[in-house]
Amino acid sequence: MIEKVLIGIWDYFVLTAPYLLVGFLASGIIHEYLKLDVIKKHLSGKGLGPIFKASLVGVPLPLCSCAVVPAAVTLKKEGASNGATSSFLISTPESGIDSMVMTYGVMDIPMTIIRPLAAFLTAFFAGLGQNLFNNVEGLPDGDKSGAGCCKKSQAKKEGAAISRILKFGFVDLVNDLSGWLTIGLVVGALMNVFLPVDLFTNVPDWGEKLIVLAFGIPFYICASASTPIAASMMMKGMSPGTALIFLLVGPATNFTNLAVLQKYLGKKGVMINILAIAFVSLGLSYLVDFAYSNFSWPTVFNIETMNHVHHAWWHHALAGILALLLVKGVYIESVKPYLQTRRKKAQCCG
Repeated sequence: MIEKVLIGIWDYFVLTAPYLLVGFLASGIIHEYLKLDVIKKHLSGKGLGPIFKASLVGVPLPLCSCAVVPAAVTLKKEGASNGATSSFLISTPESGIDSMVMTYGVMDIPMTIIRPLAAFLTAFFAGLGQNLFNNVEGLPDGDKSGAGCCKKSQAKKEGAAISRILKFGFVDLVNDLSGWLTIGLVVGALMNVFLPVDLFTNVPDWGEKLIVLAFGIPFYICASASTPIAASMMMKGMSPGTALIFLLVGPATNFTNLAVLQKYLGKKGVMINILAIAFVSLGLSYLVDFAYSNFSWPTVFNIETMNHVHHAWWHHALAGILALLLVKGVYIESVKPYLQTRRKKAQCCG
């Protein structure tokens, strides 16, 4: 059984490594050449234009849920409306160039196209709701916050552009995503190994969707990490539309982000975002299920055929590189701070 689990996890790494590594490189390129200062100029002001631009520009940006908050606060401080700020906060963590490449790797072309489009729509309608029902502008009194957490994700270092691209893509971004991405790959593999193939077959479609909404809104999982889990759930009988809800809601909402949102957009703004994400993703899920059913789109995803494909040596080599990057990231982001805290406590109390 242990051998079966380890093989299942390694299969996930082998399948996803080429796409994730390409996604990390593309993320580094976007981060290098799409400057936050340039984005600021286009997202300030009122009306639908900034909301549309914020929803659109957030789709490919490689910012996790942690990094997007300080970026959005900076935009807000530079004059972005509640609507534009809200749209940016939603579309950015819901999608990203890394998660889009990952979607293609473990799912299929239709879902690769649908996912960023759905991220744009949920963000746009949330921003529109802010402008219609929560258009009181301004920052909290005494607010002096700037980039906040994850500054390292936005800081520019000296040196050649290629060095900055590689550093952001394969160091900063990997470190930020390492914990959740590792969890996503492992959980997806375990679901594939242990869950019965007909797990969701007898669950009503509306019940699937409501359960995913209820669990997805308060809990966070990054866009890349949610992808293998969603693919595995579809292999167990979950509908493509319900999987899309999971892909949208998990990355876009969590307790930490909602607390920050309340400070800058108010309680009304938080409720508008939650309702917009819930209703838009729910509506899109039915459209996606209709499309897969009526256009005969196959639901046999790439991840389902991985055990029947002989992988070349370089697939395994890339999987090893990905595993090393994730282990390093988990150590730097989680293990090392924990050990340092324990050491300080031991020195203090010793």
